[in-house]
Amino acid sequence: MSQTYFDLALIALLLLACAFDLSKRRIPNRLLAIGLVGALVLHLMSGPPPVLLTVYLAGFGVGLLMFLPLYLLGGMAAGDVKLMATVGAFTGPALAFEISLATYVAGGILACLIVLCKRRTRAAAANVGALLRPLLLRMGGVPLAPGAPAPKSVGGMPYAVAITAGALLVLCLRHT
Repeated sequence: MSQTYFDLALIALLLLACAFDLSKRRIPNRLLAIGLVGALVLHLMSGPPPVLLTVYLAGFGVGLLMFLPLYLLGGMAAGDVKLMATVGAFTGPALAFEISLATYVAGGILACLIVLCKRRTRAAAANVGALLRPLLLRMGGVPLAPGAPAPKSVGGMPYAVAITAGALLVLCLRHT
């Protein structure tokens, strides 16, 4: 089966996820389940069953593992992690890794734009300092007292937009 079918299905899924994330600030599990089933069907039609292990499941795992630490640290919602895992199920492990890296860059750019548009630069800089201070003190050998409360967020971000931007960039570069 042509890679074009995989790419078109993935792009459709990502655009729908963006629409939900922008309007409702969540990505429905039903949409992700449909994406996973779609990727599964495409992989089954494209090659022998071992493809499910080497591409589908391995890509899912890479996508999941690339974003899971951010979720566990409270920097990302579960829907974003599940969306990236679904992207990996479509693309396989190598492209899932590349898309994750591109998404980190897109997410950083998007976060900076949001902070600038909301005029929250000072608060964002203070939050970064509060997050980095304990790390720098530990690296310097200073024992830490019990943690202070986490700084207040300067705003959430529809991360499906960053995932879509990262995926589109990698897919476009692959086709050029």
